[in-house]
Amino acid sequence: MAKVQGELGNDFCTQQLYLYGNYEEDGTPHFGLFSWFGWCWLGEGAGTLGVMACIGEDKLTKDLIRKTGVFSANLVSEPLLPLADYYGCVSGRGNPDKMKRLPTVESGQVLAVPTIAESPVSVELKVIKEERLASGRLESGGQSESTLFLCQVENVMIEEGLQDRSVPFIQRLRQAAPVVASGEERYISLSGQDLGAWGEPMQSLS
Repeated sequence: MAKVQGELGNDFCTQQLYLYGNYEEDGTPHFGLFSWFGWCWLGEGAGTLGVMACIGEDKLTKDLIRKTGVFSANLVSEPLLPLADYYGCVSGRGNPDKMKRLPTVESGQVLAVPTIAESPVSVELKVIKEERLASGRLESGGQSESTLFLCQVENVMIEEGLQDRSVPFIQRLRQAAPVVASGEERYISLSGQDLGAWGEPMQSLS
């Protein structure tokens, strides 16, 4: 099939969703939903698996990462999507009661970060470098800054069943049921099932 000139964008380059976790000053767990996330290799030797995490706007999550230098990244599965959608659509700055709705929170095994028991994979990350990529003006008149955090992976916690290599990998991947973000502000499953538009899954929360 022939290609045509398209708009600049990544609509068909799906990205997995993660809930970034940190603690607020009073010890309250804080989570935000993000998808600008990629893996990288930091060099030879131990502790060289890295993550590139980009946050495109000024958010409480970004403030906390800058303050503590650590955070968790919890893979969003289909059962976790309604809560993840809520965290992605509701601002932590404008809604002080946002974190009254929490998953099952567990302490990180290596770093002082909150992780999510319902997530099939939780990664504990230490920031080793911060790059401020671009600044822009929001419709509200404020400033928005895109920031890239280069991180070292300090620990990974994974559901025990996903480690069973006697089970084919594709079957274990379906079991993990990760959710990805696609174009036109929609969530989709690994199999391509439409899981709703941004703001829709959270409506199922009681």
